[in-house]
Formats: sequence, C-alpha cells, structure tokens
Amino acid sequence: MMRGPLAVSISLALGTIATSGQQPSTTTAGQPNIPGFIGKPIDPPPVKIPEGFTPIFNGKDLAGWHVSKTNHHGITPDYHVMHGLIVGTQQPLGSGGILLTDKKYKNVEVYLEVKPDWGCDSGLFLRSNEAGDAYQVTLDYLQGGRIGGIYGEGLKGVSGGQAPAEDAWVKAWKREDWNTIRARIVGDVPHITAWVNDQQVLDFTDTANHAADGITEGPIAIQVHGADRWVPGGFWRWRAIAVKELPN
Repeated sequence: MMRGPLAVSISLALGTIATSGQQPSTTTAGQPNIPGFIGKPIDPPPVKIPEGFTPIFNGKDLAGWHVSKTNHHGITPDYHVMHGLIVGTQQPLGSGGILLTDKKYKNVEVYLEVKPDWGCDSGLFLRSNEAGDAYQVTLDYLQGGRIGGIYGEGLKGVSGGQAPAEDAWVKAWKREDWNTIRARIVGDVPHITAWVNDQQVLDFTDTANHAADGITEGPIAIQVHGADRWVPGGFWRWRAIAVKELPN
C-alpha cells in the first residue's frame, strides 16, 4: 500500500474530482487532464495497402518468410511479430541477418510501411539469393546513411546509383512517425526506382545484370545490419509489406 505525502496528494486530488460532481478536463486526444495520468495510447493511422498490391505479411506471424542461415551479417537476427508489426533487432548485439520471402519475384513493386529507431541500418533486398547477395535499396537510418540509395550487396560491378538530390529522402521523411517506402525492379538488366512517402528518390539502371549467378528472379528480403551499424535497444518496425507483380 502506498503511504506518505505522495499518497495523500493523490487521494486528495482524486477525492476532489469525485466529490465535486464534475468530470476532469480532457486533452485534445480525449484523455483525462490529470497530472501523471498516462491513459490509452493514441492509435496510429490505419495501414493502407495501395490498390493492386497484395500483402505478403499477414500481421499475425512470419508465414511465408524465413531467416537466412548463410548471410554474412549474421544468422540469429531477432525478427518477431507483435502488435501487428514485424520488429527486428540484432541478437546478440553486433549480429544481424536477413528475413527472406519463401517466394521468388522477378518484375515487382514492393510497398513498405516502416518506423525505425535512429542509428539502425536496414535494407530492402531485391532478386536476392539465399545468402543475401542482391540489389539492395538502402534503408540506412543513421548518421551519413541514406534511405533510397542503391547498393550491390555481395554483387560485383553494380555502379551505385544516386538519389536525384543528396537530401531528397530527408525532405520527404517524417521523423518519429510511420513512413512509406516503395521500390520497383523491372527488366533482365535491372531498372530500379524508389519513393519515400511518394517522393521519388531513386532512378537507377544497371549497365548489365550483375545479380548473383545472373539470376533474374529471387526472394525479397528485409535486413538487420550486422556489426556496429545499430544502436543497443534499437529496432526496425514493419507494419505493412505488400507487392504488385509486374508483366515481364
């Protein structure tokens, strides 16, 4: 049982509300305006899957996905589902990894809704192999990083496309909020485009097909970067992952 001056203060405050016959004032979010009252969390905006896209994360479990056992960033990343989200982090600290779709895709557009913690490096892998060698749309949410660049993860010869402007993604990004990422890959010689909150940040065409072993289709993957490109206690969160398969 709580005792002392704090307990007396709380009792008096609540007693005043109860005996006055008046309801406590509320905030603009409809929560009681009582000092120290936490109340019910405000729900985030609903998930919106664009027309023509099919969700590949069901909001309940990781059916249709698996962790790579050969990725050089690590093989024990912590991906789990809670509150309708995929949350990912290093486990143990310093050891990352990737989560792959069981299905392979060729020409496809991918839609994500994400909310990362600052200091954590992820990526969206397209036409990956099991080890995670892939065309990567960078999701480097840390100092010096970039959302929406291009990188040949484990690939040789990828020239490295650049965003239209160095700070294009920064202008489009909403801090401490949910953001949408879209990325599209088409063609035997890949043409890759990407958008952050519907603002285009990437338009890249490779000089040849540099995918691993020349593949033209492969799994999609999301990454928890290994080593020190992560902060202790940091997470990436995905609440929507959907695809639209495109004609050959």
